[in-house]
Amino acid sequence: MQRYWQFVASSWPLLAFGFVSIFWGNLGQSFFISWYGASIQDSLSLSAGAYGTVYSSATLLSSLVIMAFGGMIDRWPLRRFATLAAIGLTAACVALSAANTLPMLFLGFFLVRLCGQGLFPHTAQTTMARYFDNHRGKALSISASGVPIGEIVLPLLAVALISAIGWRESWWVMALTIPLIYLPTMYWLLRRAPINECEAPLSSANPHHHTSRGRREMLRDYRFWLALPTVVSGPFILTGVFIHQGFIIAQKQWDPLWLASCFVVYGIVHWVSSMAAGVLVDRFTARRLLPIIVLPLAGAMFSLAWLNGSWVALLFMTLLGINIGISSPITGALWAEVYGTGKLGSIRSLMTSLGMIATSASPILFGLLIDKGIHAQALFGTAGFGIVLAGILVWFSYPRLSDERLHEQR
Repeated sequence: MQRYWQFVASSWPLLAFGFVSIFWGNLGQSFFISWYGASIQDSLSLSAGAYGTVYSSATLLSSLVIMAFGGMIDRWPLRRFATLAAIGLTAACVALSAANTLPMLFLGFFLVRLCGQGLFPHTAQTTMARYFDNHRGKALSISASGVPIGEIVLPLLAVALISAIGWRESWWVMALTIPLIYLPTMYWLLRRAPINECEAPLSSANPHHHTSRGRREMLRDYRFWLALPTVVSGPFILTGVFIHQGFIIAQKQWDPLWLASCFVVYGIVHWVSSMAAGVLVDRFTARRLLPIIVLPLAGAMFSLAWLNGSWVALLFMTLLGINIGISSPITGALWAEVYGTGKLGSIRSLMTSLGMIATSASPILFGLLIDKGIHAQALFGTAGFGIVLAGILVWFSYPRLSDERLHEQR
C-alpha cells in the first residue's frame, strides 16, 4: 500500500489528467444522456422508437469516425489532440442545447458520443497505458475511476439543472465547464507531468515504440478474434439493459425508486472493483486476468433471468458494477502488453469503435425482441449463455500466450 501511494504521489499530474478527461467524457455516456431522454422526446414530439433510432444511428456513425481518427493520438502531440477533443465536446453540448429538429439532434448526439464516449476516454486510457509500464494497471484504474464518480455525481447535477433552468440551458452550463474548467486544468496538469505534451509519441527516442505491432497485425492475430466477444460483451449488455430498464422493472415488478437507489451501489462497486483490478493487473498481467471478466456479467444475467424479489436488483447491479469495474483496467492494459505501446492509439481507437458499435446495436436488438413479446427469463438467460460461450473462447486467446512468446511479439 505504501508503494501504491508513492506511485500516486510521484505521478499525480498525469493520473489527474486521465481522471478529469474521463470524468468530463461522461457527458457522452448513456447513463448521463438518458436523463434528458424524456425532455428531448417531449420537446421534439418524438416517439421512443424514433428517439432510439436517432441515438443509435449517431452512435454508430461516431464509432466509424473514431476508428479512422483515433490513431492520430500516435502522431499528434497529446495537448493538441486533447484540445481538439475538448472543442468537439463543447460543440456537442451547444448543438444539443439548440436541437429543435431531428438533423440537429442527430448532430448533437453524434458529437457528444464521438467526443464524450469516444475521444475523451480514448485519450486518457491511451496515455495511461503508454506512459506507465510497471504501474500500468493502477494508472488505468485510477483514471477510469472518473466513470463511477461521474455515475454518482452527474445524474444528480443533471436533475437539479433540468429542474432549475431547463434541459436546453443545462447543456449550455455543461458546454461552459469545458473551456472554463477542463481546458485550464488539463493544460496545468500536463505542464507538470513528466512527459513532453507538445511532442508526438512516435517521435520519441524509445525504440520500443518503433517495434510495436499495430492494428493490421492485431486483426491478423486469431487470438484477437477469440477474445473480442469477451471484450465487447460488457458494453453491449450494459447499454441494452440501461436503455430498456423500464422493461426490466415491469417484468421483475421492482419499484423504480429502489432500482434508482441501486445505481448508487453500482457506482461504488464499479469504483472499488476498478481500483482492485488495477493492482491485480500489475501483479498477474492483464492477459491472465482476461477470462474473469465474464464471470460477474454471466452471474448478473442469470440472476436477472431466474431469480425474483427486490433483493435481486441489488445483486444484479452489484455484479454489473464488478464487471464494468474490472473490465477497463484489464482490457486497457491488455493491448499494451501484447502489441506494445508505439501504435497503441490506433489499436485503442479500433477497440473504442467496436465497443461503441456494440452499444449502438444492443438497444435495437433488445428492443426488437421486447416488441416481439420475449420474456425476461428467455432474453437474459440467452444472454448469459452467450457470455459463457465468450468465456470459453477467451481461454484459447491471450491467456495461453507464454511470457517468452509475449516478449518475442513485443
